Amino acid sequence: MRFRRTEWKEKIVKVVRMADPVRYPRMTTQEIRETFLLSLYEPGQLRADYVDLDRTVVGMAAPLQNPITLPSYPEFRSEYFTERRELGVLNIGGNGKVTVEGKEYALRNLDVLYIGRGNKQVLFASDDSSAPAVYYLLSYPAHTSYPVTVVRKEDASPSDLGNVETCNARTICKYIHLGGARSCQLVMGVTHLHPGSSWNTMPPHTHDRRSEVYMYFNVAEDARVIHLMGPPDETRHLLMANRDVVVSPGWSIHAGVGTRGCARGSGDCVFRRRAKLSYSPC
Repeated sequence: MRFRRTEWKEKIVKVVRMADPVRYPRMTTQEIRETFLLSLYEPGQLRADYVDLDRTVVGMAAPLQNPITLPSYPEFRSEYFTERRELGVLNIGGNGKVTVEGKEYALRNLDVLYIGRGNKQVLFASDDSSAPAVYYLLSYPAHTSYPVTVVRKEDASPSDLGNVETCNARTICKYIHLGGARSCQLVMGVTHLHPGSSWNTMPPHTHDRRSEVYMYFNVAEDARVIHLMGPPDETRHLLMANRDVVVSPGWSIHAGVGTRGCARGSGDCVFRRRAKLSYSPC
C-alpha cells in the first residue's frame, strides 16, 4: 500500500511510502502517480503530505477570507509543527502575510520566508481574497534553530544556465542556501525559463547525496509538463498540471519539459550541513 490518510481532530495528512528502484519497474502508471505525484492545491485549505523519504513534508496553503493556522499531525509526535522541523514558504499567488509568533511578514509573489525550528504559532493569510496568496510549503527535520528570514524576489541570488540553442536557457534564483537564508537541511529556489526555452534540466542525471521535490507553477490550464524520472536504464514520465508536485529520490533521473513555458519551485534535502549547499537546477 502506497499511502494512508490519518484523521485526528479534523487534521488530515497523507503519508506517502516512497518506492525503491527494485519495486519501481513493476509499478503501473497509476501506482507511479499515486507514489511520486502530489496534488495539494485547494482554495481555502491547507493540505500537506508526509513523505517517508527524508521525512519530508510538502504542503500548500491557500487562504481566502480567513487565515489558516499551520497544524501539527500525529505522525510528528510533537506539540506543534516546527518543534523539531524547519519550514520554507514560497508565495506563488497574490500578496499575503505570514504571522510567526505574533510577528507579521508580508510576502509578495515569489517572496520566500524561512521559519526555523521552535516557532509555535504560524498563520497564513491573504491580503485580498479575490487575488489570494498561495503558499508552497516544504519542511525537513532540524537539529537546531535558525532565525525567521524573509528573502524577497529581487534579493534572491540568480544564476543563468543553459542556452537557447538547446531550449534550456533559464535563471536559477536561490533563496534558502548557505549564502542566503541559513537552514539545517533545506535548500530552496525557483527556476525561471527564458522565452523560447522549455527544458528545465538537461541532461537528466541522478545524485545519491540528496532527494529533491519539484513544484511546477504558472503552467497554463491547457498546458502540461512532462517530467522524466526513473533509473537511467528504466525511465518513465509523469504528466503534470499547474501546481503539481513531484518527489525525486536520489536514484531517479529528473528533467522536465513543458508544452509551454512555466516556472519550477525546487527544494533539496542536503544531509551534511557543511557540504556544498548551493542550489542546483537539477
